[in-house]
Amino acid sequence: MGSEPAMVGFMAFDSLRDPVKWLTPTHLKKLANQRLSNIVLTSVGRSRRRVAALARRHPSADQRELAQHLIEGKKEIASMVGGVSGVFGLVSVPADLLLMSWLQIILLVDIATVYGVNLKSPRARKELLDLFAYANGIRPLQRAGPKVLGKVVGALLERNGLVTFGRALPLVAAPVTAYLNNRHMQAVGDQALHYYHGFRKAHAKRRTG
Repeated sequence: MGSEPAMVGFMAFDSLRDPVKWLTPTHLKKLANQRLSNIVLTSVGRSRRRVAALARRHPSADQRELAQHLIEGKKEIASMVGGVSGVFGLVSVPADLLLMSWLQIILLVDIATVYGVNLKSPRARKELLDLFAYANGIRPLQRAGPKVLGKVVGALLERNGLVTFGRALPLVAAPVTAYLNNRHMQAVGDQALHYYHGFRKAHAKRRTG
């Protein structure tokens, strides 16, 4: 499909310099039409390069420490997105959720990469997307839920309503949304660490036992 080249552009979001341009209808529509599995697959190569570069900068860091560095980087971007989208009030809620959902998947890919997970495997991608669903309180995505990112945002809106009601007040919304995005990104990262770190330890125990 023609959506894959568009995804390359969205990957530049890691080096976000102008948050406003990512809130344009054209960019958001392309992002909303991305299939979740495609997002994971097209992110693997860049994720490997990010993790390798991070490991070179922190040669003594273990996997958990590397993962936390990745979480901190995504939290900064999440806060920036919240700060920008928050000033638009309620109109920006779907845009903020769309970008946050995408960013969460990228973070999960990064952490899975740190732990050596082969995301080319359909089973590994399913586990990652189920983890994403669990972290957001929605049903497992591969079995019964939506497989396109825009539909995931719709499911989140149905489940939560306008939870971040502060966005209705633009003057206070930016710091509130930035804070909420930052906190939620850490929570998603913690879920991934719990799953992948624990899974690796259990696997190692089975091999030595």
